[in-house]
Parts: sequence; C-alpha cells; structure tokens
Amino acid sequence: MCLQKVKASALSDSRCFSLWGDNKVGWIHNEGVSGAESMLTMWHKGAFGYERHVMGKDYITIFGQHIASKCHCAVINIYASCNLVENESLWAELSNIKCAHQNLAWCFYGDFNIVKNVSERRESSVTGNQKNKIRDFNSFIERNYMVELPVVSKKYIWFKANDSTKSKLNRVMVSEEWIQKWSGCKQHVQSGVVSDHCAIVVKSLIRDYGPKPFRSIDAWLLESGFKEMVGVNWRSYCIQGNNITRFKEKLKSLKAGLKIWNRDVFGCMVTRKKRIVKEIEDIDNQDDTTSIGEKAKLRRTKLLSQMRLLDSKMESLCRQKAREKWLKYGDSNSRYYHLMLRWRHLRNGVKGMNVNNLWCEELEVVCREAKKMFQVRYQAT
Repeated sequence: MCLQKVKASALSDSRCFSLWGDNKVGWIHNEGVSGAESMLTMWHKGAFGYERHVMGKDYITIFGQHIASKCHCAVINIYASCNLVENESLWAELSNIKCAHQNLAWCFYGDFNIVKNVSERRESSVTGNQKNKIRDFNSFIERNYMVELPVVSKKYIWFKANDSTKSKLNRVMVSEEWIQKWSGCKQHVQSGVVSDHCAIVVKSLIRDYGPKPFRSIDAWLLESGFKEMVGVNWRSYCIQGNNITRFKEKLKSLKAGLKIWNRDVFGCMVTRKKRIVKEIEDIDNQDDTTSIGEKAKLRRTKLLSQMRLLDSKMESLCRQKAREKWLKYGDSNSRYYHLMLRWRHLRNGVKGMNVNNLWCEELEVVCREAKKMFQVRYQAT
C-alpha cells in the first residue's frame, strides 16, 4: 500500500497496524519536509518478503519477493513535485535505480503531479511550462519502457473542491516483466470520499481453472434435427494437427455452435410451452363457439404432441440439473445418516470392552454432531 501526503513527521508500529488492521505489517516512512510531503509504504509480511529499500526526497523504493509467485519485484511510491527542475532530477534518479536492476518486475505508483497529454486534464489550460513537463514525463516513461495499466471506472483521479477542474495525476505504470507475471492487472479507481485524490487499487483477476469440460443437455437429444446438425457441423471443421489436438479443437468449435443453436433454435422451453398452450386454448375457444374444421383438429393434435415432447424435455433437463446439483453438494441427509450409523457401531463396540481415550473422544464428537443435526431437522419440520 502506497500513501502520499500522509502529513506526519513520525509514525509508530501501532499506528501502522491500526491503518492496515493487522500486526504482521512492515512499513517505511519518508518524512519529507517537516512531515508536509511525507509518504508511507506498507506491506503484509505474509504476502511480500522485504529485502531492502532506497529512499529519496520524493520517493520510496521497496525491493523484495512476492511470496506466492516467488517473483522478485520492486515497487516505487512517488510523490512528485510541481517544480520542473525538481522533476527532471527525480526522473533521472528513478531511471538510474531501475537501470541498475533490470531483471526485476517494476511497479511505479503515486502522484506524478503531471498528465501525459492534454486530454487527461479537463477545464484547465496548459501553459508552456506544463508542456515541457509533459514532454519530459513522456520521455521518462519511454526511456524506462514502462506501460500504464488499463483503468477501470473513472477517467480522472484528482478533482478540485468545486469540481471545476479534473486531472489524471495519479497512475500505476509497470514494466514488461510485471505484465508477463500478472497479465490481468488493472487500475480500479475508487470513490474520492476522503481526499480530493481517488485511491487506486491494482488487481489481477485472471485465474486459470484449467481446461473447461465439454457439457451438453440431455433434452437436446430429443429435439428433431439435433443429431443431424451436430454431424454436419462436425464434418465441416477443417483442423490441422494430431488426433488429440483435432478432437479438442473440434469440441471447442462445436461448443460455440451449440450455444448459437440453443439460443436461436432450441430456445427457452418455458416460453415455447406457453406459446403452445395459448394456441391450444385459442382452438378450444373457437370450438366452443363454432365447429372447427379438420385442419384445426389436426393442428390441435400436433400441438398436444409437441407439448408432451416438450414436457419430456423439461423433465429430462430438471433431472439432469438435480443430478449435477447432487454431485456438487451431495445429499443433505447423507452426513446425518452416516453419523447415526457410525454412532451405533461405536456404541456397540464400547459394550463389553475397554476402549482407549481416543475412541471415547470420537464417540462424544459424533454424538454431539448427530444431536445438533437432529435438532435442526426437528425444528425445520
């Protein structure tokens, strides 16, 4: 966590622990000038292994290892000045630090007090001095091969008190090594309820759950023309590679085709059933007033047949969903049944024999769990 404008000349462990909400926290504080421009960088010791740090007037650089991925990285907390000369010195100093550690994954975060282009500033004019600052800032980014992470939600980070001026002064920039390690990183801009600067949270939400299984609905097999459609599509796929690769890619292509067919042809069964019932009712109402012809009778018979087939499809779908739910969550009575059965075996085993303390403790635990589950079911009924 990188904080700027802390406005504290001194900090303590207890203060940092209360800020984070945990006592397993490391921290580095840059006092700045009399605490007015102070910065604070914090990390959880269970997630980041601190190695060392380098501190300057406008930055804190933390070197360490991301424990879960074993990636060595460096995070720079920056609070740049509005002065052009001081910024030139800061960009040169940061470039030298990064150049000395090229093999690390780098993250530059903070308040740079400058925009990359005019579009990042709203309702505010750009002077000649600011154009020079923008040019130097972009040169610093290009020279260090830094890439800004995609921004989620808000475009502007800083807002003037009367909301007349908006700018993007805060940003997160990372190196190519960082992107290779965490390719799904994005800047999530939070609401600015405490400060005139909005907080930024960097998240990587990509999770690899492995290959997805190919699934189908049993009710599809009851639909006329389904098997023919699958056969035509399967033969139309021209994929190169060995047998396993071709089979996998064909299943992947078939999955996309089935989604379209399910939406456009198979459709929602509930809606289809309502439409059939409505048409049957219209024919019956017509028969109540005037005698219907042979064509209408054949139509009604066909609709009834379609509805029975649709009912069988819906029943098949319900059975499949129930089976999948049972495989996922199990039978709610199974644990209660097995607990009671286990309790009877333990109770019978205790009679007429000396048992050790472990058996007695296990018997007590099983009895308590069975009693608790019985009370829950008794109250529910």
